[in-house]
Amino acid sequence: MSAAAPDVARLKALVGEAALAYVPPGSVVGVGTGSTVNAFIDALARAKHVIAGAVSSSQASSERLRGHGIPVIDANDVETLQVYIDGADEIDASGCMIKGGGAALTREKIVADLAQRFVCIADGSKLVDVLGRFPLPVEVIPMAAAQVARRFVALGGRPALRAGVVTDNGGQILDVHGLAITDPAALEAEINQWPGVVSVGIFARNRANVCLLGTAAGVRTLTFTPDAAQAGVEVA
Repeated sequence: MSAAAPDVARLKALVGEAALAYVPPGSVVGVGTGSTVNAFIDALARAKHVIAGAVSSSQASSERLRGHGIPVIDANDVETLQVYIDGADEIDASGCMIKGGGAALTREKIVADLAQRFVCIADGSKLVDVLGRFPLPVEVIPMAAAQVARRFVALGGRPALRAGVVTDNGGQILDVHGLAITDPAALEAEINQWPGVVSVGIFARNRANVCLLGTAAGVRTLTFTPDAAQAGVEVA
């Protein structure tokens, strides 16, 4: 295990550096959250003179950006972003993702929705045939946690409250195990209607346009086009 860690760190640095090619000069950049994004922020610091600033999806990323001298701009002060760069816990062949391992999924969706282009940066292990091997994060209002959990049990999932975690919005996170998400768009739309759900970690409506995948052979670039959704939710 310890021998593999430096390789993963190298892959994250590789895709973080590669993402700079997708940052338009003079733009305000949407910046996500997580260890892979941290590698991108560190790379962006060397090019900070060519951008106007960044809109961040979390307090942690905002602190890292400011630490590098990159201005952080409130999302309410921009109408659109040319690009949003963020990682994923899983991504499938259509660019749909599971996100929220860092508990920032709600703000990540807000920033992603502002962006004209979503560039996902990830190591090769995150590419999957079917989403759901990684437990699905769902941000909930604390009052509704048990009620939302029961809905997932009815779907065949195994929800667990993420202990000791409070999001930047004051919410809690349910991690739902055991779902094979064969129709990400339909399940995202369904869960979004449940009372008490703040945000679900399925990114289908705001799927990636491009994925920079770090592999042992270098950066593999995946470009996604809209396609017909697959149907069904299966118990893994």
